[in-house]
Amino acid sequence: MDTQVLLERESFIEMSARARAIRLLDKGTFRELIDPFERVTSPWLKRQGIVTQADDGVVVAKGTIDGQPAVVLGIDGAFQGGSMGEVSAAKIAGSLELAAEDNRNGIPTRAVILFETGGVRLQEANLGLAAIAEIQAAIVDLRRYQPVIGITAGPIGCYGGMSIAAGVCSYLIITREARLSLNGPQVIEQEAGVAEFDSRDRALIWGLTGGIQRAATHLADVFVDDDVKEIREKVVETFRKGRPTHCRSEQVDGFLDRLSEVHASRPATAAQVETIYGKGFES
Repeated sequence: MDTQVLLERESFIEMSARARAIRLLDKGTFRELIDPFERVTSPWLKRQGIVTQADDGVVVAKGTIDGQPAVVLGIDGAFQGGSMGEVSAAKIAGSLELAAEDNRNGIPTRAVILFETGGVRLQEANLGLAAIAEIQAAIVDLRRYQPVIGITAGPIGCYGGMSIAAGVCSYLIITREARLSLNGPQVIEQEAGVAEFDSRDRALIWGLTGGIQRAATHLADVFVDDDVKEIREKVVETFRKGRPTHCRSEQVDGFLDRLSEVHASRPATAAQVETIYGKGFES
């Protein structure tokens, strides 16, 4: 690629969650709800001697995208690894529920979720898990009316229950640098041993769970470079496509057919996984 083109790119990955939301929304339309000045923080972290963050790691931004009402929900991967606690997850779930209610009232509000998260916040355990379930239910509700677009760009990736939330989005946009998996490399190694998954093997990690592989195996819909302009263009383009005929989570039989070709006794290589899962789905 031309060096000048690379130099002119503006990195999406290097931006904060708030800056990402501002750049995705139409210029001048950004309005933050439950902003840091409202001091809605986790009631549980302080009790455990952990410093809280004024927005609990989630930015809720309203505005327009391509001239249409939209909400952008940005997860701040720099705070507690983007983990979901009671407050942060409730901010996302509540926003999605209000967007669905907007649609029922004739306001075609769509949503973008920026996934930079390790999943549930362990310090809040069941409360976080319950709230993540509410996020997943709210996505499924909203996508009946408008596309729900997920973006995972890096550097944190998207793991745990939030990877399931990403999976039920109408569309998922992913970069080369991103990773998407139910369990992270260190968790897999801890539970199954280094012979099963070496968390230090970066080529293995990105070969199986990185953006290129996830796009090739239809676990992500759009592959983009780490470029703010290109990502916004893809968001607008994807919204214009409208709701997909079948969301990924509605293609269960297709994924089960592919899973049947993978044998636990003979672990598949990254190339074999791509061949098995790279078959096209019915639109």
